[in-house]
Amino acid sequence: MNYKYIIIGILSFGLLLSCKSKKKIADSSKNKSNKIVAVTKNHEIVTTKPKVKSSFKSSTLEYIKKYKDIAMEEMRDYKIPASITLAQGILESSSGNSELTKKSHNHFGIKCHKGWKGKSVFYDDDRKGECFRVYKDPNNSFKDHSKFLATRNRYAKLFRIKPGNYVKWAKGLSEAGYATDRRYPAKLIAIIEKYNLHKFDRIVLGKKYKTPKENTTENYIVVKGDTLYSISKKFGLSVNEIKHLNSLTSNEISIGQSLTITN
Repeated sequence: MNYKYIIIGILSFGLLLSCKSKKKIADSSKNKSNKIVAVTKNHEIVTTKPKVKSSFKSSTLEYIKKYKDIAMEEMRDYKIPASITLAQGILESSSGNSELTKKSHNHFGIKCHKGWKGKSVFYDDDRKGECFRVYKDPNNSFKDHSKFLATRNRYAKLFRIKPGNYVKWAKGLSEAGYATDRRYPAKLIAIIEKYNLHKFDRIVLGKKYKTPKENTTENYIVVKGDTLYSISKKFGLSVNEIKHLNSLTSNEISIGQSLTITN
């Protein structure tokens, strides 16, 4: 009988040690869940896993609200339609979210060009490592954009256009070589009309502005070779805008699918 109790005692003690060992391993695993472990030949280096910062992307409406006043101020000084300035800023800077804009406050993709004496940053654009202007704050970018257009001969004829005619301005910028994208005018006009940016032109010109009727819905049928990105470029919308309009949860589309491209 004594041997029986001894054996039972040994087994119970062993079981207790086993539970403690498992708990220790589990606790150790839990403690290391927020760490990165790098194993070398003779050492184990433990570093804290970096926290992932959440990034906030400003919407286009917020961009318009933030920069409409400086755009109208520049229109008063230089006669460049505020709608054009805002549309260019939205397009060129991705509503202030492009990497170039974040690094340089450059909202219009203006390159250094000969004679630029300010700070600069190098960024891949049409060519690798191109030089772009850097500004202390975004308002300086808007002011320099106006001076850039007003002091170059190739844009001179734009200032003879009837004030507030954003359609001719959009086409004139393209004809003067502001951008290489042949759909640049269409994209600017689409942005202006989607967000009613021409109302700011009318405010500057002292004209009444009537709220336009809601846009009619237009659909696009997906054809072979289409992607959400190519469709977004075709209609001057962002991929996220198309996904939002069509309640899409991924970038996958299929041939023959009908997509809403205006709201």
